[in-house]
Amino acid sequence: MPYVKRWSPPWTITDGRAGNVRQAVALATALKLGAHRPLVLTPRAPWRWLAPRWLPGAAAGYGEAFTALAEEVPELAIGCGRQAAGALRELRRRGTRVVQILDPRLSPRHWDLLVVPEHDRLRGSNVLTLLGSLNPVNDDWLACGRAAFATFSALPGPRTALLVGGPTPHAPWHEPDMVQVFQQLASQLRAEGGSLLATTSRRTPPALVGALRSAFADVPNVIWGDGGDGVNPYAGLLGWANRVVVSPDSVNLLSEACATRMPVAVALADQAQGRLAHFQSALRERGRLQLRWLDWQKEGRIEPLRETTRVAEEVRARLGIQGR
Repeated sequence: MPYVKRWSPPWTITDGRAGNVRQAVALATALKLGAHRPLVLTPRAPWRWLAPRWLPGAAAGYGEAFTALAEEVPELAIGCGRQAAGALRELRRRGTRVVQILDPRLSPRHWDLLVVPEHDRLRGSNVLTLLGSLNPVNDDWLACGRAAFATFSALPGPRTALLVGGPTPHAPWHEPDMVQVFQQLASQLRAEGGSLLATTSRRTPPALVGALRSAFADVPNVIWGDGGDGVNPYAGLLGWANRVVVSPDSVNLLSEACATRMPVAVALADQAQGRLAHFQSALRERGRLQLRWLDWQKEGRIEPLRETTRVAEEVRARLGIQGR
């Protein structure tokens, strides 16, 4: 029999930010090479300032854990974000195959493969593009979410999941406008019946958590607003939802909502600018977003947006990773 090389489980390298970790882990898992090994960078100056530009001594510039990893020369590393891009450059110099997620703002030639959203401009022979962002959402993930939060099945339908992020330069919405969104959605639920499954993020203005609880106080609900509410039931929210509403500020949240088989609407959609507006437009062209806020259409089968498996298959083909 011909020799088939067996690849070691990949390392995921990030700055620890939740969105970056989520994308790196999603790709590492989809490659099906075994449990990934995480590393969170602790960069020091000047590497912290200048990444992903390479400077001599880079092996010692991203923290002690990275220094030790660079001595091992791992087989495959997947990174997400600017700091990870700098660290991956050093690993590649030592022989590691590296995959960078998100545009590093430098020539693609410094990495083996890059994975970037279609709404970014970066292109090249080693650049893979996708609509939205990498994420773990598929039928198995949703089923696990339903199993882990089985009590949500007792909530009356339709169950509306509400995913709230926070204002960004590309979606500079204001708190009073989001409070109005809460009130409009609560009014619809009172009139038509159903329940709310809501979660906020680290970027959500603290005052909005209280406004969220107040707006839906007389509506059956599960609201996760901070660490004091226990484990974030995010997978359960998406698993049990019949429809999903997302704030306009996060490619990750919208990508994950659209990876379900439920209708999705964007609240304050007109606040999105630049790449966020382009992403929403692309989803509407695919028929994946509701055209009008809170006007839930009776739709047939919905095709979920699931790019992670496709990207992983392309990464495997480009790097010569054999199937298992």
